[in-house]
Amino acid sequence: MMSGIRGTNTRPELVLRRGLHRRGFRFRLHSRKLPGKPDFVFLKHSAVILVNGCFWHGHDCHLFKWPQTREEFWREKISGNVKRDAANLAVLRKQGWRVGRIWECALKGKTRRSPDEVLDRCAAWLAGNKPELEISGHG
Repeated sequence: MMSGIRGTNTRPELVLRRGLHRRGFRFRLHSRKLPGKPDFVFLKHSAVILVNGCFWHGHDCHLFKWPQTREEFWREKISGNVKRDAANLAVLRKQGWRVGRIWECALKGKTRRSPDEVLDRCAAWLAGNKPELEISGHG
């Protein structure tokens, strides 16, 4: 079952990819040279964007619910992902990257935002100089 879950080219990622490209941003995808293989690397802007699935990264939103079966396995798995995410973000920041995180709930589910709103916020952040960006469905 888990083998059918994609880690790259997810629907939210493709929405962002197409929209940012249309807005004139050029980027590299899934750079293996950087911690966590960020989904988008904007060399010109010294910025990376990670598109996180709410379930796999333990986001506190309506799309995340702890599984009722194999609870210990899932708590270890998701907690490990959260710890690894924090370590990767710390290394990226230390290396001088600006880090953006877009959560799946920003583009999917009952609290989703319009794709244009998410893309506009990403574009404004990339053009600016703020060190961090986080977009979710509830904030």
